[in-house]
Amino acid sequence: MKKTIALSAALTCACALPLAANAADIKIGFVTTLTTGGAVIGNDMRDAVNLAVEQLDSKMGGKSFEILFEDDGFKPEIGKQVTEKLIKEDNVDIVAGYIWSNVLMASYKSVTRADKVIISANAGPSAIAGKLCNENFFSTSWQNNQTPMAMGELLNARGVKSLYMMAPNYAAGKDMVAGVERSFKGEFVGKDLTKWGADAQLDFSAELAKAKASGADGLAVFYPGKAGGAFIQQYQQAGLNGVLPLYTIFTIDSLSLPKLQEANMDGIVGSEMSSFWAPDLDVPANKAFVAAFKEKYGRYPSHYGAQSYDAINLIASAADALGGDFSDTAKVREALKKADFDSIRGDFEFGNNHMPIQNFYARKIVADENGDWTTSITKTVLENHQDVFAAECKL
Repeated sequence: MKKTIALSAALTCACALPLAANAADIKIGFVTTLTTGGAVIGNDMRDAVNLAVEQLDSKMGGKSFEILFEDDGFKPEIGKQVTEKLIKEDNVDIVAGYIWSNVLMASYKSVTRADKVIISANAGPSAIAGKLCNENFFSTSWQNNQTPMAMGELLNARGVKSLYMMAPNYAAGKDMVAGVERSFKGEFVGKDLTKWGADAQLDFSAELAKAKASGADGLAVFYPGKAGGAFIQQYQQAGLNGVLPLYTIFTIDSLSLPKLQEANMDGIVGSEMSSFWAPDLDVPANKAFVAAFKEKYGRYPSHYGAQSYDAINLIASAADALGGDFSDTAKVREALKKADFDSIRGDFEFGNNHMPIQNFYARKIVADENGDWTTSITKTVLENHQDVFAAECKL
């Protein structure tokens, strides 16, 4: 099978690829992070997308399609530039991807103003879910506040009365803190928002010392990507295992667990987190996806990959309904709204703001039958949950 992949590292190599990008009938732009410390997430998303392409045999709606990957370089300004390149130069039919809320916020109007559809495969800032919602914006992930709201409910169920929380200082980090605040019934005894971006803070010793001294019943953190691994290592080195119970949001996942296991960070085994998904979610499409991903790449997929896989199959469902004709954006929107595809999470439904309405689960770190660390669902925390900002969306 022939796959044409266009990569642009912070715009520096975009000039090398347009020649191979004109053969397919349907073009899908996919913006993610393929350089810097965020590449560990972007590569997992790209791998899941390529798996979906392979399974679809590079065809949807009876027509050929291709994915044009672009690298946002972990920077909003670059994300906007490569998004505009996809729209203006590559003339893609749909744009998808986006890990970071600040990159999405900088980029999405470039797509919607061109009357194209944009699908977030991760970022879910509150503004786009609410007052700034747009008929051409869709998501296959969640609104940022939902997973931490599920965490708040999990903390309540575990009897946590006082909490210290840490997160990076950017849009998603603030949404995560706000989400826990919405549902947690106990007291916050401390909050730290740390530096983020290409030069993100990776030394958390001062914050961990404050958390330990706070006397909190629990420590909740949100640190995606490279920062998550650094935080976990320092948490264990600080001797907080069994002293300050750890609860994580998008910090420990299938990307970090192999490295944490190799480093003997066994203090995290049994620790809990909240999520819309886990590799052991008992859904036929999910079982098939996880098995195929492990066979192809030799590792568990992360939720980033799961969401990206759903994004491509959602687009394929619209293409199938429209015979591969994406020329009428209104018809594309209506086809996407139906979400007529086999999602890795089971039944898939969009709310009025085009964010998924879905379950959120408690899950913990366990060893699988081979001794490899993974995550497993323990209970449903929120059922058929719609984000709170949907009420502010006029769609």
